[in-house]
Amino acid sequence: MEKAAFGAGCFWGVEAAFRKLKGVQSTAVGYMGGHTDNPTYKEVCSDESGHAEVVLVEFDPAQISYEDILKTFWSCHNPTEVNRQGPDEGTQYRTAIFTYSDEQAEQAERAKKALADSGKYKKPIATSVEPAQTFYIAEDYHQQYLEKRGLASCHI
Repeated sequence: MEKAAFGAGCFWGVEAAFRKLKGVQSTAVGYMGGHTDNPTYKEVCSDESGHAEVVLVEFDPAQISYEDILKTFWSCHNPTEVNRQGPDEGTQYRTAIFTYSDEQAEQAERAKKALADSGKYKKPIATSVEPAQTFYIAEDYHQQYLEKRGLASCHI
C-alpha cells in the first residue's frame, strides 16, 4: 500500500471522488500542513492553525497508479484558485499535493507543469507540492460525510 494526501478545498466532496476509484483501499479526511498539533475543525477554520483540509488516500499501486490518483485530484477542483474553492474561502481550502516520496514529488511536479502547459486554464496553477507532514484525522462526523447523508456530491 502507498499513501497520498491532497488539499483541494472542502474535503467532503474530494474524499467522495477518491473513494470511487478502483484500487483505493481507504480514505480519511483531516488536516495537514500547519503549525499546531492536533488541530480541531474550529481551529483550522479560524485560519490560524495553518492547516489545509486534506484527504489521505491509501491505495494499491498494483491496481491504480499515482498518476491516475493525480488525475482525479486535478479533476475534482479548480487548481488556479488561491485559498478558496467555490464559495469556501480561507487558507484551509488551498490546493496542495503532499508527497510521501521523491518519486511522488517528481510525478506531481510533472503533472502540474503538464497541466499549466496544456492551456486548459488562463490563470496559473496555484497548487503547492510539498512533503507530507503529520496527518491529523478530522472529527468523526467529517469522515465519509456525504455517504453518511446519502449525498452523491456537494458543490464541486
